[in-house]
Amino acid sequence: MESEGILLGMGNPLLDISAVVDNDFLNKYGVTLNNAILAEDKHLPMYDELASKKNVEYIAGGATQNSIRVAQWMLQTPGATSFIGCIGKDKFGEEMKKNSKLAGLNVHYYEDEAAPTGTCAVCVVGGERSLIANLSAANCYKSDHLKKPENWSLVEKAKYFYIAGFFLTVSPESIQLVGEHAAATNKVFAMNLSAPFICEFFKDVQEKALSYVDYVFGNETEARTFSKVHGWETENVEEIAIKISQWPKASGAHKRITVITQGADPAVVAEDGKVTLFPVILLPKEKLVDTNGAGDAFVGGFLSQLVKQKPIGECVRAGCYAANVIIQRSGCTYPEKPDFK
Repeated sequence: MESEGILLGMGNPLLDISAVVDNDFLNKYGVTLNNAILAEDKHLPMYDELASKKNVEYIAGGATQNSIRVAQWMLQTPGATSFIGCIGKDKFGEEMKKNSKLAGLNVHYYEDEAAPTGTCAVCVVGGERSLIANLSAANCYKSDHLKKPENWSLVEKAKYFYIAGFFLTVSPESIQLVGEHAAATNKVFAMNLSAPFICEFFKDVQEKALSYVDYVFGNETEARTFSKVHGWETENVEEIAIKISQWPKASGAHKRITVITQGADPAVVAEDGKVTLFPVILLPKEKLVDTNGAGDAFVGGFLSQLVKQKPIGECVRAGCYAANVIIQRSGCTYPEKPDFK
């Protein structure tokens, strides 16, 4: 049985505003498909326009929170997971709290008085998605909240930590505190490359955090960007995965394992200087609803077995299963119970 609070996520809680749009909509706001970016001023009218669409859906999202929700769903043990992040005191914040509690998460949100709850525009075209995050309150998280006894107790209780790279733009000092705690107590710390812009523009804080990370997740585009930024002069995902796994570590208690997904191509797992490829579950095109949350779901499925101390192949299999479920549904949502055997 998984102990209460065994897995703690920390990140940017965003309410996904998800709708099917067309290419004209993307062009109007200068958005490319299959991208993840932070909103600029030119994108701000997009949120109201999406919200006015007939097919709009609101889903408690944000990369880390998605992964933790999926892990919780896979585990089916009430309170096995916890989540920390910042929301606003508004109707979207209330929606987020309601959604998260229904998902079985133990959430400790910092509620910012001034900023509205963060939102993420999810523009879906032909099953593919583009994400434009307006962090707002999510950007206001402070490590002072983490240090409060009632919140730090979640850190002390957890044995596994997961933080998406997006949080590097908000509170690198909070990540540092968790990383140092994990290294000092031989706990497991997992992180995601998250987006090419993180690798490019937050290189220094990403490198600093990486020394504490035992499991690095990412997709092939992020891996190639990481390689380019570090002057590795290779686009070979397997080579890059090995190099990331060999990055210096702050704690020798655990070796680092790199897990890179490649859409419909096999997932790459690098450890001990060698690579293993794991085929994914292929889905007929007509069953694909949208890819939003596929990477987050993969991580959530993976973590659900990792906390059970299952072998890596089983963790990857669970990740592929969860991603396969999510891409057949709208947004990062799932049926009431998993049928993962």
